[in-house]
Amino acid sequence: MRSTVAAVHELVTRLEPVDNLEGEHRGHVLGWLRRTDDVYRRVKPAEPAKHLVSYVVPVDPADGSVLLVEHRNAGLWLPPGGHVEVGEEPYDTAVRELEEELEVVAKPWAEPLFLTVTETVGLDSGHIDVSLWYVAELHRGHELRPDAGEFHQARWWTPVEIAAADPAHFDPHLGRFLSKLPTSVRGR
Repeated sequence: MRSTVAAVHELVTRLEPVDNLEGEHRGHVLGWLRRTDDVYRRVKPAEPAKHLVSYVVPVDPADGSVLLVEHRNAGLWLPPGGHVEVGEEPYDTAVRELEEELEVVAKPWAEPLFLTVTETVGLDSGHIDVSLWYVAELHRGHELRPDAGEFHQARWWTPVEIAAADPAHFDPHLGRFLSKLPTSVRGR
């Protein structure tokens, strides 16, 4: 097993599932990682058809708001993030994507909080993203410069606003992710 894939295997092994679905995703991903080293997207949009992604969810610990981006390609409100490059650690992807997509220099939590396996939607639909969800504590007043080529807009969403919105406008696992956030960052 390639050393970077082994490191991802260790990350996924340490994740404690929040529910049965995350447990199923974890089991699926661990099996996939044992069977292949071909886990990095090499050709856009989908070669190989299943590949690693790092999401990084900026959370304002003062009120539990999360920063989401309205993604042009997917047509959904998603956390910032992107594909893990060949040989790159998923944590480094999270740091890189925050800087590339929002011009924010921040340190996400060292370990991902959440794991999902999702078939993509939108213009590049039909492949599978294995996504590690990182958290970055960031205050709402922090200056952002969203990548206009990738996003229509970026905005902070309070937990109440997300609960009141149509879930079809978000990543299908966002609510489950939010339920897994520790109370220390859900707002005080």
